[in-house]
Amino acid sequence: MVDRAISVEGSFGLPPLAKLTAEDQLFVTAFVRSHGSIKEMEALFGISYPTVKNRLNAISAQLPFVDVNPPSPGKDVLDQLDKGEISVEEALKKLKG
Repeated sequence: MVDRAISVEGSFGLPPLAKLTAEDQLFVTAFVRSHGSIKEMEALFGISYPTVKNRLNAISAQLPFVDVNPPSPGKDVLDQLDKGEISVEEALKKLKG
């Protein structure tokens, strides 16, 4: 197998989780690995329930909100069509244009 060096140049932003401190990244990783079990986090880190919650709150405050159900493009058009406010032809024009 041949080793090849790969170089990528440019300005790239870090994803939000990569901007956390190494300590906070470890905490988040442990939380995910424990399937969100605060009891397991208490035992793993030797800290109390309120400390786990405070730590999670502090970390989440550093992360942007993620909308897991963003509106789909054209939803408004389909809603208008469903309500009979526009015709099928009008809907198709709006969706294409």
